[in-house]
Amino acid sequence: MRSTFRVLFFLKRDKQKANGNVPLFCRITIDKQEARFGMKQDVNPSIWDVKAGKAIGRTSEVVEINSIIDKTKSSLFNVYNDLLLSDASVTAEKVKNYFLGGATKTHNLLEQFIRHNEDVEKLIGISKSKATYQKYEVTRKHLADFIKEKYNLSDISFKEINHLFIMDFEVYLLTTCGCNANTTAKFMQFFKRIVIIAKNNGWIKADPFANYKIRLKKVDRGYLTQEEVEAIMAKEFSTKRLEQVRDIFVFSCFCGLAYIDVKKLRKENIRTSFDGNLWIMGKREKTDVSFSIPLLDIPKQILEKYEGILPDNRILPVPSNQKMNAYLKEIGDLCEINKEISFHLARHTFATLTLSKGVSIESVSKMLGHTNIKTTQIYARITDAKISHDMNAFAGKVKGMSEKMAVNQ
Repeated sequence: MRSTFRVLFFLKRDKQKANGNVPLFCRITIDKQEARFGMKQDVNPSIWDVKAGKAIGRTSEVVEINSIIDKTKSSLFNVYNDLLLSDASVTAEKVKNYFLGGATKTHNLLEQFIRHNEDVEKLIGISKSKATYQKYEVTRKHLADFIKEKYNLSDISFKEINHLFIMDFEVYLLTTCGCNANTTAKFMQFFKRIVIIAKNNGWIKADPFANYKIRLKKVDRGYLTQEEVEAIMAKEFSTKRLEQVRDIFVFSCFCGLAYIDVKKLRKENIRTSFDGNLWIMGKREKTDVSFSIPLLDIPKQILEKYEGILPDNRILPVPSNQKMNAYLKEIGDLCEINKEISFHLARHTFATLTLSKGVSIESVSKMLGHTNIKTTQIYARITDAKISHDMNAFAGKVKGMSEKMAVNQ
């Protein structure tokens, strides 16, 4: 049976100092047996909340005191749980001695997450992208907020992470954070990677994710039809900003580059390749994977339109992603296209149109800079136009068979 474990912080008012401050003490209680020790911290009684067991207010002094309390409480809980795994008899005095003597080393989730993210940040531009670092950071912040809200702690030991903790965090992401199912699944993947590090280092024996399955729902990626792309291309706009955004969007519809990769394009990215033709060459910001895409006539004409008029060897006047998407929504309305148009839709459109026109999935995957062809298969939808084209070709091949059948009759 699990012991009743309590930690309380209080002021030892009979030891008041000359300046009026009082020493802060901690009391550990396990099954009604107590152990206490001084925190080596003095507190002004006027800022102390006896019921809450912490300082109140917003001054830097209050923040520092409460931070010490939170860290001490978290460490004591970690010591207690570590002792439960290795010692049949856990007493308040034993927890106190282990804590003060540092006899046990605990490994905490957020502490390790911070260390991991610092390493990822150092690798930006080498083997990691800024986007990957940001996703890890957002995951860490969600976990920190969850631990604070659920357990009122600033950190938690890896040994405290179990199936219930994982399920509760999933619910927190879906409800409090308002994340959709796939965004939640992505955060859980980043969380799991940190837990795997802990297991590989021997900080935990069992994998708490063993009975938890991360499920990503298949999403039908939107795209524009050839007719819709042509409508956007043919539309005349009254403002230069819409015209420029249209040009950049159409450019991506014919090369499949993501927003950040289009924004980073410079003159040196347009090169003559082995076949004597111009190609777009570079590395994806997201994955650092190389891409090589033949420069078709339409995107070539767009580049020629802006040639020599932009600074820093830029080849397209790309605004911020936020402005780009806002203007694209306006363009969609003006062109009477009843779809949610964002810049990334151009990449989906390129993938769908090339596959539907018979370009091999291997070639499309290479041009998109995908690291796994399964990612490209998401776009391998069968459109009605593709079915019609394929069946017409098949009809031509079996035409002779129907004629022979008529003769035999």
